[in-house]
Amino acid sequence: MSTRILLIAHAPLAHALRECALHVFADCGADVAALDVPPDASPEDSLARARILLGQLGDHSTLVLTDLFGATPCNVAQRLVEGVGARLVTGVNLPMLLRAVSYRAEPLEAVVARAVVGGTQGVMQVAISAPQNQIRRNSHDQDPYDHQQ
Repeated sequence: MSTRILLIAHAPLAHALRECALHVFADCGADVAALDVPPDASPEDSLARARILLGQLGDHSTLVLTDLFGATPCNVAQRLVEGVGARLVTGVNLPMLLRAVSYRAEPLEAVVARAVVGGTQGVMQVAISAPQNQIRRNSHDQDPYDHQQ
């Protein structure tokens, strides 16, 4: 069974990230769900909607990704994963999501680790001049031969 991914973020980020993932991995639609949290939604309403989505994905094989630690989407996600086998990572960005989607066939714990590495390696300062002037970063991924986002 593959790891499923639930995005919970401020509207419209969750659905936008899902659309980006579908653009790159057209076959991931059944494995990636999104919950946009509108500014006027109550946390209880958002939690109820998140529980429905988590139930559809499976609470023992789902990685929940949120945008901002301490904000309502993250607080909802923390309550959502409490006591179940799902895992939560905050600070979602597109490299993190694409890494998670590309390795979704792996066990949940491996996907969590790969998502965090993908998210951190995806953030870098880019030099204005030629690429050879950019600082090389050490890989912290589990597989030293896997360098694709």
